[in-house]
Amino acid sequence: MKDYATTLARKPLPVGKLIIHLIFIALCAACVFPFLVIIGTSFQSENDIVRFGYSILPKNFTWDAYRVILHAPKTLLQSYFVTIATTVVGSIVGMWVTTTYAYAISRKDYRFRSFLAFFIFFTMLFHGGMVPSYILMVKWLGLKNTALALILPYLISGWFVMLMKGFLQTIPEAVIESAKIDGAGELRIFAQIVLPISKPALATLGLFFALQYWNDWWLTLLYVENDNLMKLQYLLIRVLKNMEYLNSAEAIEYGLVKPGMLVPSLSARMAMCILAAGPMLLVFPLFQKYFVQGLTVGSVKG
Repeated sequence: MKDYATTLARKPLPVGKLIIHLIFIALCAACVFPFLVIIGTSFQSENDIVRFGYSILPKNFTWDAYRVILHAPKTLLQSYFVTIATTVVGSIVGMWVTTTYAYAISRKDYRFRSFLAFFIFFTMLFHGGMVPSYILMVKWLGLKNTALALILPYLISGWFVMLMKGFLQTIPEAVIESAKIDGAGELRIFAQIVLPISKPALATLGLFFALQYWNDWWLTLLYVENDNLMKLQYLLIRVLKNMEYLNSAEAIEYGLVKPGMLVPSLSARMAMCILAAGPMLLVFPLFQKYFVQGLTVGSVKG
């Protein structure tokens, strides 16, 4: 410990590196500050927000926003379950579909490689749109009010396939050829050789899929009317709309709230951010060590 301190004393940090460190510290603080404001504001009363604005340190600490949102915990827990289930299942199946597709078009000896690569690239440029997608899901496949409607539309993405293809192309062909010489079949090569050495790309892909499924509310709006299949993001939007309505003159006129009563809609927005983003903030550090490597290697064109 003493030697280390002596070394630091003999070699002061260069001015250039010191400036770079200070810049990155300032950038990190700028990124963290809004989130701290969200946390602090979620514990402020509605009157304090109107009077003093958003703040990291609430003047009068209150749980009102969380109390209003969590007044029906059964519905919230059901939405959490649906969101977690669709995120886990969708991410695993989506990774499998995307990786197998990307592996096929990354193999130079595959006959339909060019056609499949063009097919997925074409979907990146042109999309059928909302109406054909709705007709396909509801009329032809009959998936309205089913869990599949919350999973199927996001199972494959052109950009994800290209990202994975870029990574798989960095695997030397000699590795695959030597496995073939040893008698391994295609499925065994893919499962026991390609997938284990693709951990950085798979972790990056998994994070992208997880964020996509977790933050989705659009599929619930389009395809789900059953409250038991409602995802968390959509439920929070509904709660916020209801609170905004309770603060309107029409709600007072109908006797839904007493005159002068203020429903905490501003602080509730911040509380919803915490409830919606909290689980993903806990998951992100698990993928972080693979994220940069998988993204940079996978984004190289081949």
